[in-house]
Amino acid sequence: MTIALERPGGTTNPAALVAPEVTERLTRRITTDHPEIDAATARRIVGQAAAFIAASGRQPGRNLVPSELVDYGWHAFILHTVDYAAFCQRVAGRFVHHVPTDKGEQEPGSAASARERTTRAIQAAGYTVDADLWRSAAECNQCHAGCHDSPKSG
Repeated sequence: MTIALERPGGTTNPAALVAPEVTERLTRRITTDHPEIDAATARRIVGQAAAFIAASGRQPGRNLVPSELVDYGWHAFILHTVDYAAFCQRVAGRFVHHVPTDKGEQEPGSAASARERTTRAIQAAGYTVDADLWRSAAECNQCHAGCHDSPKSG
């Protein structure tokens, strides 16, 4: 008898969560939007964005935050709405919302502590953290002060 696990126990490569054709679409989007990023790095970003989304979906309300580079991957994924919605349903059982925070809405604490909380959540979910892609917290222009995963209540 063979049992296939969606996410094997232990630490796994999160890039395996994303279908190869979707990874290539997202890689092209990242390298087009950010020409300073090469294709190999963009593929790593896609994997870390997948891990971020999966961890966020399993821990709603924790306000996990992507790094600057991982945010590029998250934004690219969101633009591909059909792929993104299907991915969220498969890895989290629900849609993982992207909720920008405005100035003054940020939780107290440093960007470093938010990044640390997020990478711990990714590791707790069983995924490898690519530390080189988690050096700085996201401060994306579209999001004013940062991007978080959990919807605002109301």
